[in-house]
Amino acid sequence: MSYVAPEIREKFETLSIDLKNVILERDVQLYTIHDLINVLDDIVKEADAEDTRINQTSR
Repeated sequence: MSYVAPEIREKFETLSIDLKNVILERDVQLYTIHDLINVLDDIVKEADAEDTRINQTSR
């Protein structure tokens, strides 16, 4: 079960509902802003890798 600490909840709530759902589905523990940034970074890296994979298979 995911957890968002009260100290960063305000920042978390500024994200889109879709992005919040993606984060919460990852079953993460977010205690600091750095925890949130790391999860967002992972999501971006995964999306970039998926885009690269799709582009390579469509050639």
